[in-house]
Amino acid sequence: MYIMENRTIEEVKERLESLKAFELNEDSFYDLAEDELDQAKPAKLKMMKIYQTLLQEVSQKMNEMDAHMGMAPSCQMGCAFCCYFPIIVSKLEAKMIIASIESMPEERRQAIKRHLRDYYSKYEGLVKEATSLDFQEHDIKYDYMKKQLPCPLLNTETNTCMAYDVRPLPCRTYVNYTNPKYCEEKYLPEEAVSFEFLYEDYMGALNAAAQVMFEDEHPEFLDYPTDIYQHDYLPVFLKEWVEQ
Repeated sequence: MYIMENRTIEEVKERLESLKAFELNEDSFYDLAEDELDQAKPAKLKMMKIYQTLLQEVSQKMNEMDAHMGMAPSCQMGCAFCCYFPIIVSKLEAKMIIASIESMPEERRQAIKRHLRDYYSKYEGLVKEATSLDFQEHDIKYDYMKKQLPCPLLNTETNTCMAYDVRPLPCRTYVNYTNPKYCEEKYLPEEAVSFEFLYEDYMGALNAAAQVMFEDEHPEFLDYPTDIYQHDYLPVFLKEWVEQ
């Protein structure tokens, strides 16, 4: 068992240094995507599975690095301070999150849609204000966090994600190995760690799969390469969907 509360930022930095010796198999992302492309499934279902499989591989890589460092994140269910961060995704990722929700059992799917309608009614002004921050021009994390706008998929009563199994990459790669109180006390705690370098291989594999699918199958749901290169806040994409 790892002792979380007493771990210092200096110890965390020291263990992070050990990752220089960690062998990251980048090819696994592409291999997994290729395996799913070979499956005989409808195109949209296939792409949804590719998205989910690549996210699972991101989480697997995180677990492997934790084991290599000999420490685990102090993040726990019900700890949702990072769920107020700006989450920016590609249009394809948003489409696959939505497709995943649409494929859920009806009761869960309808609960999420009701939650989203209530969310956009309650936070209408704040959503508009927060998502007007130009993330392409400068780092907007602090300004966004100051607004304390919860993620649309966060159940603020239980502090749990309503679509946890398909949460996007930033939600998986931002962790804290020290006392969780630092996340509570600061908008952008220096004690938190982001493994955003995993994005390159994850998105590279997703992009490659989308290109192959577009060229081979020309599915109606996929607008390539626009879906890969168009990015926006997750609240923007989900709002468009739930208001259709």
